[in-house]
Amino acid sequence: MAAKRKTAKRKTTTKEIGKTTAPPVRIARARGGVDGPRLHLIKLCVGVGDIAELADWQKKRRKQFKRRYNTHVTRSFPKRADELLAGGSLYWVIAGSVRVRQRLIGAIQRPDKDGVLCCELRLDPKLIETAPRAHRPFQGWRYLDAQDAPADLAQGRKARGDRLPPALAEELRALGLL
Repeated sequence: MAAKRKTAKRKTTTKEIGKTTAPPVRIARARGGVDGPRLHLIKLCVGVGDIAELADWQKKRRKQFKRRYNTHVTRSFPKRADELLAGGSLYWVIAGSVRVRQRLIGAIQRPDKDGVLCCELRLDPKLIETAPRAHRPFQGWRYLDAQDAPADLAQGRKARGDRLPPALAEELRALGLL
């Protein structure tokens, strides 16, 4: 009795289907907004406990890939990419609070290592601390309207070091004292 061989299904790319050499790619680049940014993204920063840890991790990745910008790869290409790149930022939720943002400088749709299209968000390496705001966990990324985005911390306040420790600030905020 001859044994049947099972073949694993694999995903095909446009290179295998047609005569083109690569899948269609969408590229969006940052442009300055006339009235300032109107739309941002918000994303959980999983596995990171504080802003310093995020900064260290991103610095290592930039050095590893010899880039001057940071990237974040996600499955979905934002339908509103033009609005996002007119001055928008990616707000990171760290340990249950929106804590920092990075300006979006580009979005590229490209195939991943398995040939499936994904979106590479390109981020300015400068991390801008924001007023901490509690946020519940969620999957993926979400759009964030500019009027709902937390304010940036004042540069003078950060330089003087009169900021409360994050744990204390969170506790005071939960009690309604901040």
